[in-house]
Amino acid sequence: MALPTFKYHPDPLATGAIIAADDECACCSQSRGYIYTGPVYSEEELDNALCPWCIADGSAHAQFDASFTDEAGIGGGGEWDDVADAVREEIAYRTPGFAGWQQERWWSHCQGAAAFIGRAGKSELQALGQEAILAIQNDAGLDDGPDWDEFFNALDKDGSPTAYLFRCTCCGTLGGYQDCD
Repeated sequence: MALPTFKYHPDPLATGAIIAADDECACCSQSRGYIYTGPVYSEEELDNALCPWCIADGSAHAQFDASFTDEAGIGGGGEWDDVADAVREEIAYRTPGFAGWQQERWWSHCQGAAAFIGRAGKSELQALGQEAILAIQNDAGLDDGPDWDEFFNALDKDGSPTAYLFRCTCCGTLGGYQDCD
């Protein structure tokens, strides 16, 4: 069975937000071969308990009042481009989220939300090229020099500090932010 398509999180298997598993979904009571591992904001304890289909169709939100990204963080809490309410709701209620060191933020550009590519360290940024590196350097507020070099060398996909990368769904620009524990 093919996974549902998530416009704003196009490869949740690569990011680790969804994994292959035989667990039964707490929403639909089916075992569909995949389970969501990202954050769930709900009164119910739903860690590793929801299938991607119940996220995509809004069933998990409807049944448990679950969200997967804090609405206030979409658009960086006003730091980046504003996002329409319908898009904000799609990301918060029908899109797999991701875990960050601090409060997660969802990058936006071209007056809309961007697609989450994943966490990145130095090597992942280098693989994506200068545009990705500059996006994180700008977010860190560091000019070229020893401070940036030290920070850039410390970036670790699975450690701290970490970069969170996004691609604009309109123009393809890369952007994001960095965070640490």
